[in-house]
Amino acid sequence: MPSAAQAADPHAGHNMGGQAAVAGEPAPPAPTDYAADRMFPQAAMAAARAALYDEHGNMAWSKVMFDRAEYRPGGKGDGYGWDGRASWGDDIHRIVLKSEGDGASGRLEEAEVQALYSRAVGPYFNLEAGARQDFQPRPRRTYAVLGVEGLAPNWFDVEGRVFLSDKGDLTARLEGSYDLRLTQRLILEPRAEANLAAQDDASIGVGAGPSDLELGLRLRYALTPEFAPYVGGNWNHKIGDAADVARAAGEDVRSTRIVLGLRAWF
Repeated sequence: MPSAAQAADPHAGHNMGGQAAVAGEPAPPAPTDYAADRMFPQAAMAAARAALYDEHGNMAWSKVMFDRAEYRPGGKGDGYGWDGRASWGDDIHRIVLKSEGDGASGRLEEAEVQALYSRAVGPYFNLEAGARQDFQPRPRRTYAVLGVEGLAPNWFDVEGRVFLSDKGDLTARLEGSYDLRLTQRLILEPRAEANLAAQDDASIGVGAGPSDLELGLRLRYALTPEFAPYVGGNWNHKIGDAADVARAAGEDVRSTRIVLGLRAWF
């Protein structure tokens, strides 16, 4: 029970930091952010904090990923396609190399390489800028690239890029995919890609407006998180002026193929 003096003064005998406060004495020192420095050498604790900082975001890392490496059997000739990237950097700044393309009947139809600087602009999105070099179709084109990629609400992977060629032609590409987990290892991935152009360029089979639409559905089985073979289908349709250019060149406007492939990273 409190004494009569304590009852008269509610602050008397109040415990502060394990010691009774006495009127007229200074308050104990305020706690600091690094309380462990009171018990251990400050140099040792500073080294431990630096190691913790490095291990939780301040370190460089690299990754090589083949999102699609596939074989496409078909009655008019077997085909193939790839889409991969290599990146190096930290959680904010990265250097990225991307390559994608496809071919059929032993002939390379499309092939490109992009060299990009990527910077995180939030927890889920990266802004990218750099250059793109096409090797097919010909004549070859070189482009400046500006784009964004990331994870949209509801876990959609999205990418959008605009390209300005060395001939002054402006094009754009939009991509999106979604991983639908049927089980922990079995994953169904719908995917869509659309290309658009601001003007005609018949020399490389591009028409103004939406030029082609590609839809895919792939079912993969993750033997390990890094290694997942898949099977699925891929549908491609040229649109508008690009379809007219393809017809004039004797090419198919639509194509549907079964795909067998591998998704892997390390």
